[in-house]
Amino acid sequence: MIKKREKFKEKEFDEEIMEEKNSKAGASTFEKIRFSEPVTIIFGSILAVLSGIICMQIMGKVGVSANTSILGAVFAMLISKIPMTLFGRFKSLERQNYIQTIVSGAGFSAANCAFVAVAILFVMGETKAVLPMALGCIFGTVISVYTVGSLFDSPLFPAREAWAPGVATAEVLEAGDEGGDKAKRVIQGIIVGIVGSIFKLPVGAVGIVFIANIVSMLALGIGLLIRGYCAPLTGFDLGATSIPQGFMVGAGLIALLQSIVSIYQSSSKSKKTKADQEACEEGLTVSGGKTKRTLIAALLTHVAGGVFVGIICGIFTGMSPAKMVLWVIWTAFASVASMIIIGKAAMYSGWFPGFAVTTIFMTIGVLMGFSPIAVAVLTGYISSVGPCFADMGYDLKTGWIIRGKGKNAEREVYGRKQQVFIEMLGAFIGIIVVIFFADMTLKDGLIPATSVVFATTAEMGSNLALLKELAIWAVPGAIVQILGRKYMFGVLLATGLLINNPIYGIGVIVAVVFRKIIGDEFMNCRDAGLIAGDGLFSFFSSLVKMFI
Repeated sequence: MIKKREKFKEKEFDEEIMEEKNSKAGASTFEKIRFSEPVTIIFGSILAVLSGIICMQIMGKVGVSANTSILGAVFAMLISKIPMTLFGRFKSLERQNYIQTIVSGAGFSAANCAFVAVAILFVMGETKAVLPMALGCIFGTVISVYTVGSLFDSPLFPAREAWAPGVATAEVLEAGDEGGDKAKRVIQGIIVGIVGSIFKLPVGAVGIVFIANIVSMLALGIGLLIRGYCAPLTGFDLGATSIPQGFMVGAGLIALLQSIVSIYQSSSKSKKTKADQEACEEGLTVSGGKTKRTLIAALLTHVAGGVFVGIICGIFTGMSPAKMVLWVIWTAFASVASMIIIGKAAMYSGWFPGFAVTTIFMTIGVLMGFSPIAVAVLTGYISSVGPCFADMGYDLKTGWIIRGKGKNAEREVYGRKQQVFIEMLGAFIGIIVVIFFADMTLKDGLIPATSVVFATTAEMGSNLALLKELAIWAVPGAIVQILGRKYMFGVLLATGLLINNPIYGIGVIVAVVFRKIIGDEFMNCRDAGLIAGDGLFSFFSSLVKMFI
């Protein structure tokens, strides 16, 4: 018995030495788990189809999308608990992360990307363009997922930043795997999250505050309070004006400029030949130079995407050559810009202003004088490109945590690549689901509220008074964003101004105050549970409403 213990200690000591050597060498050995393993692909695809159908139905019936990351994590954990040899492989957190990623990608792309896009054309009566628009969504979404994977853990989108829902998903998966105190804390948070959601309390927002950047969340909370209580306290209805939209225009443009400056500064720190060394020194796996090249490639790709979508939807008929060029350039610019703005907001706060940002770009498209169908196609394409950046960013954050928070750069890059591939597959599956089921769903009257708003805006025609109001209020939005710098203060303040939900504003501000007083320790893992509980209740209650 003593000999066995001594051998065990020797083995343990040898492993520690090997670990230290590997760490000093810059990379430890790891199992290379491919996304394309037959079992992962088969069960992942089955769950992806179900996720796409359910999330599309929920979006049409209830008007909101489910928390697809948490949904995917729950599915992944359930598979790993099935007492059969075939499912034993899913005890690996890496494989669970792949399942979570494909489920999340399919549900999100089906509901928030393709279904919203094709529903705009359906509302406008342009049903002939519905199928071409769905095909355009495949192109835009898949390319955007690849772009996210190329930009994640870059100077523009560092992996070490908040990405709150991604942290919550990782903690839920780890709690299911490890058990113990972490599992107890997550379960406590889930219970409180479900109970709080029953009473319509903003428990999910509270959980996000304890993970996300506190300055960014303060901005969001202030915006929510101003929007919610402006009318009751002053009699002035902020929602009846274009002030929030103008504020977002100014803040968004400055955020873009700030992002470009940060990329330039990062890439100019060293020569191009030392790009990899630069990234390593900053703890990043993507250098500033590569970030710049990726954004240029994304812009050019979306120029091609704009041409492709414009041709297959037939919107170029009757357009002058100058108008065609302007439409393609604006579509490409808006696609990349929305990715950056939405991605930065999602990174710092866990909220992504997809609807708000898309509305801004489509409104400017209207003011440029594009026809209603051209604006509708522009909007559908942007809505399939920008928001998926946030979802993919959350999933990659989950994977980054599970893979050791970037300590092994080789493992991180390999795993991220696998995640990108399986998310692209999930996005493709989600949009195929929409192609097969959208017509039936829309004819049943299940039309997303956002699509109705987009369709109405596309048909409103040019309005110089609106342009003037947007320009005036863009100035304070720009100033606030300049003062708030990298925390996206202006963008998130504008996001709050666009959402009429004062109870969330109260929840966010109260949570910010409590976090400053008590710190983060007490809420460690419980914050993830709150987000998970809120997400699960929202999903299943929406599922029930769908059949009532």
